[in-house]
Amino acid sequence: MTGIAKRSPTVLLFLTVSLLMCACQAGPGNARGDGWISLFNGEDLTGWTPKFVGCELGENYNNTFRVEDDVLKIVYDDYAQFDGKFGHLFYEHEYAHYILRLEYRFVGEQIPGAPGWAYRNNGVMIHGQPAHTMSKDQAFPVSVEVQLLGGDGTHERATGNVCTPGTHIVMNGELIARHCIDSTSPTIHGDEWVALEIEVHGSDIIRHRINGELVMEYAQPQLDPSDADAKAWIERRGGEMLLDRGTISLQAESHPCEFRSIELLPLDD
Repeated sequence: MTGIAKRSPTVLLFLTVSLLMCACQAGPGNARGDGWISLFNGEDLTGWTPKFVGCELGENYNNTFRVEDDVLKIVYDDYAQFDGKFGHLFYEHEYAHYILRLEYRFVGEQIPGAPGWAYRNNGVMIHGQPAHTMSKDQAFPVSVEVQLLGGDGTHERATGNVCTPGTHIVMNGELIARHCIDSTSPTIHGDEWVALEIEVHGSDIIRHRINGELVMEYAQPQLDPSDADAKAWIERRGGEMLLDRGTISLQAESHPCEFRSIELLPLDD
C-alpha cells in the first residue's frame, strides 16, 4: 500500500488503464464480468471460418455469410440457384461444458433450386468435428444439430429440435438412431426474433430452450459407425465414440436467416 501511495497520478492512471485492457482481452471471445463471452462482435466475422460444399476452408462462397447492422446474416442475393451449396460457419474454439445463447429469425424467400425440406430451416451445430477435418465435398460436419424451423403461416412446425448428422443420442435411456426428433416448442410463424439457449454438459445432459422454455433434453451424443463421415472421424479419434466436446457452427441451408447476440457461458462441470 505504501509503494502505491507514493506513485504519481500519471503512473496510477497508466496502471489502471493497463489492468482494464488486460481484463477486456482475457480469454477467447469478448469476456464480460458476468462470465459470458461474446462470440460475435457485431462488426465482422472475426473468430469465424466458413466451409461450403466443394469449396476450400475459409472461402465465403458468394458472400453468403456477412455482417450488417450488428447482425450476422445468411444471404443469397448473389446466387442464381442454390446448387447444393450447404455451408457452415465455424467458431474458432471448441467447448465441452457451456450455455450458448443467441437470437435468430428467418427472413425473405428461399433461394430457387433448394430442397423443400430446407424452407425456413437452419441450425446450430454443437459437439462438431473440426472444420479442417471435413472433406471438400462433405455437406455437413459430424455433429449434433440444434435444428431451427420457422412456420409457413399455416402448419404446425416445432423449432429447437435435434438432428444427428453422423451421430446418435440417448433419450429416456434409449439409443435414438432416427435422424430428427421434434421438440415440444410451439410453431413460430413470421419474421420475429426467437431466443435460443443450448445448455451442454459434455457427454451428459444437453438441453434446448426456446424463448426461455425447456423444449428438448437428451444425453450421450455419440458417433454413428455406419456413417461414412463419422467412421473416418472415429478412426481419427482412436475409436472413441462418445462426444464430450467439439466445435460450434452456424448453418446456411438455403433460406435467408439472421443471428445476433451470440454469447457463451463456460460451465465448471
